[in-house]
Amino acid sequence: MKILFTVLCFCLFPGLAKQTFAQGGGKAEPNRISFKRGMTSATVSGNLKLGEEMEYIFAASKGQLVWLKIVSTPKGRFHYFSVKGSDIDFASDYDINYDLTFTAPETGDYFVTVHLRGTDKVKRARFALRLTIKPPGHKT
Repeated sequence: MKILFTVLCFCLFPGLAKQTFAQGGGKAEPNRISFKRGMTSATVSGNLKLGEEMEYIFAASKGQLVWLKIVSTPKGRFHYFSVKGSDIDFASDYDINYDLTFTAPETGDYFVTVHLRGTDKVKRARFALRLTIKPPGHKT
C-alpha cells in the first residue's frame, strides 16, 4: 500500500519530487564575476583538489575583447580553464587554456570552468583567474 501511495504521489505531484531531488545534490550555480565600478578587470581565486572543478560566469557584449589568464600556486601549469558561450566553445578535451583572448561574438553570458591537472606531488593547489574585458575595437 505504501508503494502504491508513493507512486501515485510522484505521478500526481511531479513538481514536488523534482524539488526534493534537487535539494539533495543538485549542481551548484556558477559564481558570477563582476567588476568594481569603473574597472575593466577582476580576479577570482580558489582552491581545488584532484577531481574538483569550479565554475564561473561573466557577461560580455558583442565585439568586446575578452582576456582570461590563470596562475597556480605552487607555481606551474596545474590549473587550466575552458570557456563556453552562445557561439564559442573552448571546452573540448583539446582546449587546455592558461591564457586566452577572444572577441565576444554575441552579447550574453559566458561560462568558465576551472580544472586542476595535478601530479603525483600536487594533489591540491590554489589558483587566481583574471578576467579583463575591453570595449569593442580596443587593441591588445
